[in-house]
Amino acid sequence: MKFGVAVLLVCLFMSGCSQTYHSAIHSPNQVQTLEQPGIQTPYKISNGLTGFLQDEWTFSVSPTTVPKPAKKPVLKPKPSPAPRITQKKKKEPSIPAQQSQQKKLTLPQLRLKYPQFFRLNGSNHESKIALTFDDGPDNKYTPQILDVLQKYHVKATFFVLGIRAQANPSIIRRIVNEGHAIGNHSYDHANPAKMTEAQFEKQFTQTQLILDKLIGYEPKLIRTPYGAIQENQLKWAAKNGLIAVNWDIDSLDWKELSDSQVVANIMEHTHKGAIILQHSAGGDSQDLSGTLKALPIVIEQLKKQGFKLVTVPELLHLPVAK
Repeated sequence: MKFGVAVLLVCLFMSGCSQTYHSAIHSPNQVQTLEQPGIQTPYKISNGLTGFLQDEWTFSVSPTTVPKPAKKPVLKPKPSPAPRITQKKKKEPSIPAQQSQQKKLTLPQLRLKYPQFFRLNGSNHESKIALTFDDGPDNKYTPQILDVLQKYHVKATFFVLGIRAQANPSIIRRIVNEGHAIGNHSYDHANPAKMTEAQFEKQFTQTQLILDKLIGYEPKLIRTPYGAIQENQLKWAAKNGLIAVNWDIDSLDWKELSDSQVVANIMEHTHKGAIILQHSAGGDSQDLSGTLKALPIVIEQLKKQGFKLVTVPELLHLPVAK
């Protein structure tokens, strides 16, 4: 009887343990841990009660672990983009009409704007052509050119430098005495593009005074070195009763060309009213023999084609003197 009660008690106890163990292993809310310190007192079942438990088992059941709710990430507010600063463009100051007109004009533009004071040629209704010679006088080429012109009874125009007129006064007088026209080519051939207005004026007024003493008048015509002239310079000339004269046929003899090349450069471009550029002097070592040899050929061919060779004042119907 006592034995039966004991067995019953043991069975009931083991059943409870088994249930607890089974529940601890399979419960979805519990996790089995082996000897984790600090988590409940382990259950111990010792050998010797029933005779069929051989070893001592030790295990523990951890309490139900409730997962902590995940912390919601703290969303930092995105910094608002910096406001765009649009700088307003400063308005450019308007250019007064008077100032805009001071922009540099090309030679063709100047000629269109000031046709009365800037000339390149004469009328294309008259069979006339003007021969012109720059940079003299010297005592080498200028006298020989005068000899050729005299031989063919041709009148030409000499645009002379003040400094050379001073050095060769007798040749200046010969030019005038033989019926040729004289024009002012500045004092020493300075480049107008690099001169101030005062320097430009001095170049021409100084030469006017020199020529007035030598020939008795100030020329009406001027020709700027290199044919370069600016609007303010042209205005000054016009204000002082002067006419600027360039050319529309360039012999390019200053390149020391042969006589055949000089002839070709002239004859291939001849037309009524043409003004032809040649030189009666040059640098100290410059060879203008091509010009000298070409001159008789040019005169003969032009005359053969029916052209009358005249001075620039006659071609443009202008006075010689200012």
